[in-house]
Amino acid sequence: MPITDKIGTAKRISELLNTIIKYSDLRLKYKITVDPPLPEERDWERPVILVELSGNDAPVLMERGAELLRSVEYLVLEALRLSSEDHDKVAFDALGFRAARFEELRMAANVAAENVRQTGSPYSFAPMSSRERRVVHLALRDAGDLRTESEGEGPQRHLVVYPKDYKGKARALPMRRGRR
Repeated sequence: MPITDKIGTAKRISELLNTIIKYSDLRLKYKITVDPPLPEERDWERPVILVELSGNDAPVLMERGAELLRSVEYLVLEALRLSSEDHDKVAFDALGFRAARFEELRMAANVAAENVRQTGSPYSFAPMSSRERRVVHLALRDAGDLRTESEGEGPQRHLVVYPKDYKGKARALPMRRGRR
């Protein structure tokens, strides 16, 4: 289902969060912002609905690479039955995790770029979400000597940085769980 009614979707998210918070017994609050203003340098993210979680149990959301935060986001997106194209239009955050994670990805993109320039070989990232892959793609979009491609299927989908004129494929990644 596409997001045609942002206010209605925000209300539905609020209902879902109330249920999750009630039955999980987590001490959390949330703020939902429709069409949130974001700084110009965050062109990698343009959600139409931003959900910010806070409260005494917010640190619990951040444990193990924000696994619980990602799980809450996943549950809400699935319950809303959004199309995969609309998943990036709803963003969840707690304790500034998103900005910190995306800055980490941008720095990793720069390290990967230098590695590829020095070795002439492709660099494969661990599997990551489409949102995270997009951050890396955008971080390297102006690197004229490199190209980026998403490869793999499902939970093994990852990003590879290649020298611009590289022929062939990157070395296959071992089967492993990445941060999603």
